[in-house]
Amino acid sequence: MSPKNDRAAADAAAAVDAPALIEELRALVRMRSPTGSEDEIAAVLADRLEDAGLDVELFHPDPAALRGDPAWPGEEVPRETLTVVLGRAGTGTGRRIILSGHTDVVPAGDPGTWTTDPWGGEIRDGRLYGRGANDMKGGVAAILGAVRALAASGSLARLRGELLVALVPSEEDGGQGTLAAIRAGATGDLAIIPEPSMLDIVIAHAGAITFRLSVPGRAAHASKRREGVSALDNLGLLVRALEADEARRNEAEAEPLMTDLGLPYPTIVGKVRGGEWASTVMDLVIAEGRYGVRLGQTPEEAFEELRACVTAACEADPFLRDHPPLLELTGGQFGSSRVAADDELPVALARVAHRVTGRRPALLGVPYGADMRLFIDVARTPCVMFGPGDVRLAHGADERVPLDEVEDCARVLAAFVVDQLGVAG
Repeated sequence: MSPKNDRAAADAAAAVDAPALIEELRALVRMRSPTGSEDEIAAVLADRLEDAGLDVELFHPDPAALRGDPAWPGEEVPRETLTVVLGRAGTGTGRRIILSGHTDVVPAGDPGTWTTDPWGGEIRDGRLYGRGANDMKGGVAAILGAVRALAASGSLARLRGELLVALVPSEEDGGQGTLAAIRAGATGDLAIIPEPSMLDIVIAHAGAITFRLSVPGRAAHASKRREGVSALDNLGLLVRALEADEARRNEAEAEPLMTDLGLPYPTIVGKVRGGEWASTVMDLVIAEGRYGVRLGQTPEEAFEELRACVTAACEADPFLRDHPPLLELTGGQFGSSRVAADDELPVALARVAHRVTGRRPALLGVPYGADMRLFIDVARTPCVMFGPGDVRLAHGADERVPLDEVEDCARVLAAFVVDQLGVAG
């Protein structure tokens, strides 16, 4: 990079307004946007980007039409609206950088498990608390802070290529918001999603599918329970088979990015319902769960692996052999994805992050799915995740994000845009 661009990148990083960034994040956390109800926050973010100097488009693709897309990633929350925000700056020619974040959050859960108001945006010891603070309104605020810093430093109007900001709904239940953005033209030379990574760089992620198992039994009076077959016992048999399958799949992994995680491909049964009468042997139990998608594997391939596990377990049981359970693929379908450690994107981002923060980020793999794979596999756009916060705090009570990481993320993103696109004049 030329000395002129070096100075412009440094000026952009230095122009991040930390107090304004904190207030922006607090306002976003106070705005409730659970998956399926993101329209209000999308409209606010569109205004914020426009105020910062971007040309903004707020559009509403038809969710019903999107369900027919061959790359549709599933959904867990029925919806009639899908509001996507796209903001652009630069020449519109040359290289294009995408900064993308999701606007939806998971429900807050039982308020009694929180020590703060889940929607209050309270600050304690340099951390801002609230549902979505970590996943990923801290990252969205960092994008806004970076855009404002580019404008304040004079770089935004002089970018030699194009900056595209894509703020999307529906990441938590599959990623159809990002798919809609991609179909609307959100493709480029590279993309960064500031999901929580503690400012390390995620270059590989596993995926996950959700499933439903309808497990049969045979009803009988409790006093004659041996005449019946408990569906709950049958579910227990299948859960043990899934546990053995989980161990086998994880032991077979050889990629250090994933083996370092300990359990890169977890299986879990998260919901169980069944039974109609306390003194009747259960004749049906319905279980819903999550099954990991291995690195390099599609959701469809993972589902076939799951089906093979369930089928083998049933073949070994006299009742289930003749009365097999119904296995269904439901909800979000997160594929796995990766970029090479020596790819231009992680190498350049690590260089800029080191220059801005004094710390060189690690290159990591993670055990969960994300919109990163849609940019890589559908948009053919190299993508990594780099953002503030610890994913272990996501979705839980007292979710929080360190404010210094939000600020550092904004500074790195601003400098990186200049580093990659350069400025004219």
